[in-house]
Amino acid sequence: MMEEMKGGGGMKCPCPHHGVFPALVILFGLLFLGGNLSWWGMGLVDLGWPILVILAGLMKLSSRMCKCC
Repeated sequence: MMEEMKGGGGMKCPCPHHGVFPALVILFGLLFLGGNLSWWGMGLVDLGWPILVILAGLMKLSSRMCKCC
């Protein structure tokens, strides 16, 4: 399976944990964008980003390595 992914055949790994990092980047972007556009107060941003970092760490600790990793 890994050979197929490295070979450039366009195959993507179906494991859900590979989507965690892109989702967190999007959440960080939305959090800071919303703060800058005054959609919510900067207090939420100041509280929100450490929570996202902690959640990312907890997910990384609890995730199991799949065969493709």
